Order: sequence, then C-alpha cells, then structure tokens
Amino acid sequence: MPTDSLWRHADFMKLWAGQTISALGSVVTRTAIPLVALLVLGAGPLEMALLVVAASLATLLVGLLAGAWVDRLPRRPVLIATDLLRAALLLSIPVAYVADVLRIEQLYVVVFLESCLAAFFSAAYPAYVPTLVGPDRVVAANGNLATSSSLAEIGGPGLGGGLVQLIGGPLAMLVDAVSFLVSALSLGLIRTPEPARPAGADRAPIRSEIAEGLRLVRQHPILVPLTVRSVIAHVAGSFYGVLYTIYLVDELHLSPFLLGVVVSAGGVGSLIGSLFAARVIARYGFGPALIRTAAGASLIGILTPLAGGPIALATLMVFLPQLVGDGLQTIEGVAELSLIQGVVPDRILGRVNATLEVFSHGVAYPLGALLAALLAGWIGVRGGIFVGWAGMAASIILLVRSPLPGVRQVADVPAVER
Repeated sequence: MPTDSLWRHADFMKLWAGQTISALGSVVTRTAIPLVALLVLGAGPLEMALLVVAASLATLLVGLLAGAWVDRLPRRPVLIATDLLRAALLLSIPVAYVADVLRIEQLYVVVFLESCLAAFFSAAYPAYVPTLVGPDRVVAANGNLATSSSLAEIGGPGLGGGLVQLIGGPLAMLVDAVSFLVSALSLGLIRTPEPARPAGADRAPIRSEIAEGLRLVRQHPILVPLTVRSVIAHVAGSFYGVLYTIYLVDELHLSPFLLGVVVSAGGVGSLIGSLFAARVIARYGFGPALIRTAAGASLIGILTPLAGGPIALATLMVFLPQLVGDGLQTIEGVAELSLIQGVVPDRILGRVNATLEVFSHGVAYPLGALLAALLAGWIGVRGGIFVGWAGMAASIILLVRSPLPGVRQVADVPAVER
C-alpha cells in the first residue's frame, strides 16, 4: 500500500480519530487544572509549582519501569487500560467538586497518577504505531498524528477557557474524561494483530531490561546526540514555559487577546508543518531535514528576545516565531520520532521511548524551570528568554557534529543492533 493511502487504512483512521479527540480533551485539561487550583481552591505560587513537580516526579519515578513493561506486554491493551484509568481519575475531580469535598491535595494525587499512566502511554504509543502501519509508512503516520496535536493546540485552549468560564473548571474536565473513553473505544475497535511479545520464560529480569534500554541510548551513535540535545533543549525550553506569558504581558504589554492570537499561531504553524513533514523528510532525508528545520526555527526564534517597540511591531516579532518556528519544529519532531522508530528494534522500543521521556520531561524540564525562576530574578525576564533561546540554538551544534548530517534514510545509520 503506498505511503499516501493511510487515510484509507481503516485501523489507522480509528487510531487517528481517537487520538485527535483525546488530544483536544488533554489540552482542555491542561487549561482547566491550573484554573481549578487558582480560582476554585485559591492556590498560590507554591501550590501551582507543586502541580508541575507532581507531574515531573511521576515521569521520573515511573518512566523507566513503564518502558520495560511496555516491551513485555502487547501495546494496544496497555494503551486502552491507561485511557480508561485516566478517564476515571479525571472524573473524580468534578465528582468531588459537586460533593463539595475537592481539595488541592486531590489535584496533586490526580496529576501524579495521571502522569504515571501517561508514562506508560507515551512509551507504548510510539512503539505501537510502526506495528499498525508498517515501517514504510511511519513518517506519514507520524505526520498525520502530528496534525491531530496541532488541531488540538488550535482549538483546545479556546475551548478549555470557554468551558471554564461557562461551567467552571472542575466540570470542564469532564470533556477530557470522555475523550479518554473515546480513545479507548477507538483502540478497542482496531483489528490489526500485534506481533507476539516474548514469553515469560524468555524474559530477563526487569532490572536488566531497563539497563538494556539505558545502555542502548548511551551507546547508539544516533540516540546519543538526540538525547543530549533533547536534554539541553528541554532545560532551555522550560525558560519559555515559565517566563513566556510574563514576558508578553509585562515586558511587551500585549493584551490578553493579542496573547491568545500569538499562542494560537503556534498551533496553526504546527498544523502546516505536520502537513508538509513527509514531503520535507522525503526531499532532504531524516538527518538533514531534522537539522535544517531546527536551525530555521532557531534563526527566526531570535525575534522573540529581541521583540520591542510599538505594540504592533512587538506582536509581529513574537507572532512569527510561533507561526513559522512551531511549524519547523513539528517537522523536526516527526523526523526525529520516525528515525528513532526506524533504528531501534521493536523489542526494545518502549524502553527507549521511556528513557528519552524520563531524561527530557522527568529531569531536564523541572530543572530548567527552577533555573529560569532563579535567573529571571537576576537578569530579568527578557534575559531569561534570551538564555532559553541561546540554549536551544546551541544544542543544534550536537546534531551537526553527529552522524546525522549523513543520515538520509535508516540504512545510512552506522551499524548497531536492530
């Protein structure tokens, strides 16, 4: 079946539809949970920070174990189970609110457990896609699934904010609970069989399996630069996560409406990038496409810390990096994920996915958030944004000095265990 026929692949369309709805629901929750903490429970800066810590701690504690179990079990049942359990967790918030027993401690527990389950989903999902569509259509599948995320980023924040204003934050989270149920149903309807997983007698101890995943990431000529670069980029990117809204509102004096326009531009850019990802990768190859799009996003990204002047000019200078930069970063992400899926053996792919997730979101992102808060108090918010941009730009050097420039297809990767 040709690459462009995925829209006629019945089981892939079930996956795509379910994940599109689930991604939209997750963006609603991402908008609603902080507002529940702030507006309903009266949370202060410490309580808001603890919500971020709860999510990162879950990834750090559970991620590697999740990857090992994902490589032991059929992946589709893992995806279904995590969707159902996350639906139940999120449902507990509106139930507690209606019963007038909702407390901030419950939010911490829900965020922690949901992130634990998300660690299993994040390890299993990229490992499941190649078995569903076949290795020759992985790039197209990842591009189409990136379209789902982009659509959610465009419509989700507005939907989430509107629901919070209309029915309140706790009840708005019913949307995400239902979206997880839809995702579980769509996965349950898939009929494409999975390859058999290793029998219990053939398995190594789980500690050895985790170590095998770590060892491959540490030794692989492609995974090493990608992992180190990801760690640096997530540390630097967290500066934007912590300071970006403050920068646009307090430093550039953008109104809430203009802030929404700028942020939504990132979703539009990602959508455009997802539609062109397969063509760009086919034209330049995995490594060159990854490096060129990362460099292009960095080049236009310098406009953000330099933004200033009249409101119209300042808005344009942060609008363009969102629109163009996020589009390029989406192509970069599709190229990176597709390359990893191509070079890592299926039997260990879950552990590799989990290892990368632990390093980036469990370690790098919370560390960067703390550094951003400390540095912003010393060099100011604009200075912190510039440090974030410089860190992400500098991380591209690792890619340029790796084997990636010569990797146009999977066969070009230096020989390792496949």
